[in-house]
Amino acid sequence: MSLALRRSALQSGPVKEATGPSTSRGATRGQVDAAVRSGLLSGRFIPGKAVTIRGLAAELGVSPMPVREVLQRLAAENALEVKPNGRVQVPDMTPARFDEVLKARRLLEPELAELALPHLTSRDAKDLQSIDDDIDQRLISGDAEAYMRLNHAFHFRIYRASGSKVLLPLIDSLWLQFAPFMRTVYGRVGTASLEDRHKEAIRAIEEQDSAALRAAIEADITDGMGLLGKEILSNASGG
Repeated sequence: MSLALRRSALQSGPVKEATGPSTSRGATRGQVDAAVRSGLLSGRFIPGKAVTIRGLAAELGVSPMPVREVLQRLAAENALEVKPNGRVQVPDMTPARFDEVLKARRLLEPELAELALPHLTSRDAKDLQSIDDDIDQRLISGDAEAYMRLNHAFHFRIYRASGSKVLLPLIDSLWLQFAPFMRTVYGRVGTASLEDRHKEAIRAIEEQDSAALRAAIEADITDGMGLLGKEILSNASGG
């Protein structure tokens, strides 16, 4: 079963094909890359389900070539996997893989948040508060897809302020790996009972308290992804 992006949710129209030489082709590839990454981060791609090059190309209104290049790149980042028969899919989540991704997030994200803190201002705190207010509404309404999009926006509004050329790409890759699985989790348990530590993080930014920010980010990861994901995997394995 192939999966396609819902065009209306990702972009206002099809990606424009290259009309000139390599620069236009690069722009098209960049747009396809952004669309597929958005689909992964919002959980439109489900673990274990195939992603077809032709299906995505048709949905996005482009030729197969930029789609193939993007999928190959995402496979190199472990966000997708290529089977021996050439089938491309979102990897299934296993307990061992989950534990490794969770550990990596808990190690890297508090560190990056601390690096970002000196560059975050009161204006950033207000913008983060606005995002978090929107998140609260989505949790109540049960809109898991919008919640995931906004939760990503919240965290990466903090992380990008660091300007890191090393940690930021690593964390971006980790989010691509766990997001599709977490979307299936939210589909099972809903969103009304989800809790986060965003308000503690915002307060730490306002007070420029690095220890508090690290603690808020780590607790957010552990209480969000950690507890729910472990419970679902444990139930699935009969543990």
